Amino acid sequence: MRERAMVPEPEFESYYGKQIIKTPTWKTPDVPIYLFVGGMAGASALLAEGAARSGRPGLEGVARGAAAGGAVVGTVALIHDLGRPERFLNMLRVLKVTSPLSVGSFILAPFAGLSVAAFASHVSGRVPRIGRLAGLGAAAFGPPLTTYTAALLCNTAVPAWHEGHQEMPFLFAGSGATAAGGLAMVLTPAAENGPARRMAIAGAGLELAAAQRLKHRLGMVAEPYEIGRPGLLMRTARAMTAASAVVSLVAGRNRAVSVVAGTSYVAASLITRFGVFEAGLTSARDPKYTVIPQRERLERRRAEREHEDARPAR
Repeated sequence: MRERAMVPEPEFESYYGKQIIKTPTWKTPDVPIYLFVGGMAGASALLAEGAARSGRPGLEGVARGAAAGGAVVGTVALIHDLGRPERFLNMLRVLKVTSPLSVGSFILAPFAGLSVAAFASHVSGRVPRIGRLAGLGAAAFGPPLTTYTAALLCNTAVPAWHEGHQEMPFLFAGSGATAAGGLAMVLTPAAENGPARRMAIAGAGLELAAAQRLKHRLGMVAEPYEIGRPGLLMRTARAMTAASAVVSLVAGRNRAVSVVAGTSYVAASLITRFGVFEAGLTSARDPKYTVIPQRERLERRRAEREHEDARPAR
């Protein structure tokens, strides 16, 4: 038999329904835009490398431009959210592996430099070998850039983000792929955009599956993703993503269809980031999303302890 605790189990409750955790002070629209362009840029770097290897110069140019442009816009958005440029530079002085923001800064900074160099080389035709090496480097940093922002959100105490730590990286990866593929579908001739279309369709499937699993696994904590303004944003994004995937599968080779579907992919990815961000803020403001899961975990521990105490001693 296990020894029983001499101190009563803590009771989790909110003081007169007051907010328990602090609402994140991250700025809107800076942070949602940062989440969006980071995902799009990282996936675009992978798409660009695939285009380079398969001999699609038009697709390569668009994807390299999206990677470089996304990195620059993301850096500007991050610096604006931090308030002063030197704060971003200070984060590059020391790498803290326990801080997603610190790790992310060490992903974003080299990615930005490599992607800009690769794009400049592709456009100018100069130093092609260096441009190819830069493109390979950007592609290597692409997946971490696409998904690290999920860790950034989930490493907080915000219930709708923290509890979704299993699904959020897949949701962000899928959303980034749909944005990268969609943008390339809009700007690339239909004869070259096959890889972009396939990336967007695969990303849509991953994003929708992750969103569905998050909703079912989180239970009550997933409510902010379904109600109010964030719920409207998430439902709109899911509908646009699903419709774009169907259209891409049925008639994706048509140029006009590619433009419409690609535009919808990009818009849906952006809306998803705003939806996820606002759902987190909603869950932080309502104490029930903090208190009820804590009580449920406490009850599970009590039940497990009682079950172990009831087992006969060996």
